[in-house]
Amino acid sequence: MYTTLFNLSSLGESNLSGVDPQRLQDLAHRPVKISIIIVLGVLVTLGNIAVLLVITSSVAGWSRNSRYFLLSLAAADSAFGLLVMPLNLWVSLIKDYTEGPDALCHVVAFCNATIYSTCVYTLATISLERYIAVFYPLQYGTILTRQRTLLLISFAWCFPPVLLLPVLFPDGIIAVHFSTASLVCNPAYSTNVGYSLSLACVIFFPCSFIMTYTNLSVWCVAKRQRMKLRKFYCARRQRHNVASRVLVPVMGAYYACWTPCMAAMIYNALSGSSVPEWIEFVVVWLPTSNGFLNCIFYFWINRSFRRKFRYVLQKFAESLCPRLVNSLLFRSTSKAQFDSGYLDNNNIVHERSSSVSSTCTLLSLA
Repeated sequence: MYTTLFNLSSLGESNLSGVDPQRLQDLAHRPVKISIIIVLGVLVTLGNIAVLLVITSSVAGWSRNSRYFLLSLAAADSAFGLLVMPLNLWVSLIKDYTEGPDALCHVVAFCNATIYSTCVYTLATISLERYIAVFYPLQYGTILTRQRTLLLISFAWCFPPVLLLPVLFPDGIIAVHFSTASLVCNPAYSTNVGYSLSLACVIFFPCSFIMTYTNLSVWCVAKRQRMKLRKFYCARRQRHNVASRVLVPVMGAYYACWTPCMAAMIYNALSGSSVPEWIEFVVVWLPTSNGFLNCIFYFWINRSFRRKFRYVLQKFAESLCPRLVNSLLFRSTSKAQFDSGYLDNNNIVHERSSSVSSTCTLLSLA
């Protein structure tokens, strides 16, 4: 694969003798960038497929609405590796860089912007659901009914395509170009200033405000409750600082991955010039890495999810090679089956989910 990529790069450079040096430099770095994108795509895809395999079935302590929202998030993150990356890599290998924008680039740019926007809206809906679960636990079932939950998820998936529909038309008002620096088909933000600013005001800033306000409120409540519990020795020794362990990494990863991309987009729109090559590559693909970090912060640090994943992995391995599994990997099969069955029956109180109401139990102790 790597030999083919290098040959393609050399072929592209030999056919672009009249192109400016900056473009030739972008093409020379293309094999390295493609390798980074492939590795990132594999991590995002495998991580979210594992998540989907687990949460399609019941997980102890996770409500139905929680699973719906988290399934939506895992599906949106999976689309990064299954749709966004293959499309852009395909265009980067077949496109003649001396040509201008084409219909294919507009379709790819539409898919890119739609998936990115859906992911941001989904993160905002999860934060909103967490806020309701913590501050209105008794009214949770009446506020977030199954119908309203599905409506929120539908909005996160259906509104971005409608909002971004002008990107789809080659001869429309939105100009699209393929960037050899980031290997992505994107709207030309320097020539679409109004579109760039509107996109930031409609998607990024409102969702960031919702996430910041809801997560900060939950964190403050959890901190106050933890201060009350400090007077009890057993509570101090056994309770984990859920707010610091979950909410802080979630918000830190979100802003670290999305803020540079939005800042570069706004800078390109206002200044009319682009950022340096590698900076553009990093800030464009950083939001994709958030799809992998979500697997860690929303799922893998949750005890119930890890136990259910081990149970699913055990069943899958037993179906392939039961003798080897029983002899080498799963010597404590009976104990694992007891734990998983005990958890699935929800007979004891566990953490519902890292992303939903981890601090709800803390509030009930007040």
